Amino acid sequence: MQFQQLAYFVAVAEARHFTRAAEEVHVSQPSLSQQIKALESELGAELFSRARGNIALTDAGEALLPLARRILADADTARHEVQELVQLRRGRIRLGATPSLCTGLLPDVLRAFHDLHPGIQLLLEEGGSHDLVRQLARGALDLALVVLPLPAASPALTTVELLHEDLVVVSSAAGPAPGRKGRVRIADLQGEPLVMFRHGYDLRELTVAACRAEGFEPSYTVEGGELDAVLGFVRAGLGVAVVPSMVANRAGHDLRTTPLASPGLRRTIALAHRSDVAPPRAARELQRVLLERGRGVGAG
Repeated sequence: MQFQQLAYFVAVAEARHFTRAAEEVHVSQPSLSQQIKALESELGAELFSRARGNIALTDAGEALLPLARRILADADTARHEVQELVQLRRGRIRLGATPSLCTGLLPDVLRAFHDLHPGIQLLLEEGGSHDLVRQLARGALDLALVVLPLPAASPALTTVELLHEDLVVVSSAAGPAPGRKGRVRIADLQGEPLVMFRHGYDLRELTVAACRAEGFEPSYTVEGGELDAVLGFVRAGLGVAVVPSMVANRAGHDLRTTPLASPGLRRTIALAHRSDVAPPRAARELQRVLLERGRGVGAG
C-alpha cells in the first residue's frame, strides 16, 4: 500500500468521479484508475461500486476512507516536522537592524542564537528604519529591528514591541561634564557642540526633534558620521552626542555617560516582518530568542 494510492483513493471518494479526481491530483485518468485497481487488488476488496456510471463507496471503501485520511494527515505532519527540523540545522536568516542595535543588542543575542543553531547563516543588513521597512516590503529581509513609530506610508507589517531604551549623552571623559548635577536637560544642549549622525539615522531625527521642541536648532561640530565615527569624534573632544544607553554601556572608559533629565528621551524598538508572508522557521526561532533576551534587557 502506497501513500500515492491512498491519496488517489481519497480524491475519488470525495469527487465521486474518476476524471475529476485525476484532474485534482494532476495525473491522467487511466493512471489513477490503474492505481486504484492495484490498491483494491492488494486489499482484496473493491472500494467503489461503479454501477450505471455512478461512483459510490462500498462497505470496504467506507471503512478505509477515515483511515486513509488519517494516514495521509499523519504523513503530512511527519513531513512538516522533519522540514522544520531541517530548517533549524541549515539555512539562512536575513535580518535588518539599525546600527546602534547592531552595536548594543545584537552581539549577545546573535551569539546565543548561533550557539543553539550553528548551521544557520546570519545575513545582517544595517540601515535606518525607513530603509529597513523598504527592504522588508520588497522581500529582501525576513525580520527587521526598527524604531517605532514606523513611517506613515509603511506597507502592511506585523510589529512586536521588543524593548524601551533610554537615550543618554556621551562626552569625552577628559573634558568637562555636560549639564548640571549629573543630568543633562535637552535645553542644556542649546549652544553645546554636537557630533551628529548622518541623515537616515533614527537617532538624528529623534535628537533634532527634541531640540526643536525646546525651541532651538542644534549646532554641530561634526555632522554626517556613522555610529563608530560619532563615538570616535566624541572621544577626541569634538563635542557630545545623544546615543542609546546600550551603546554607551559598551563605549569604554574613555567616554563619560550622563543621563538626560526627566522626562528624558526614550525610543521603542520593535521586531517587524511582512504581514502577508510568514517568516521561515529559523527566522521565527531567532524572533523567539530576540524577544526573550531583548525584553530582559528592556526590563533591566
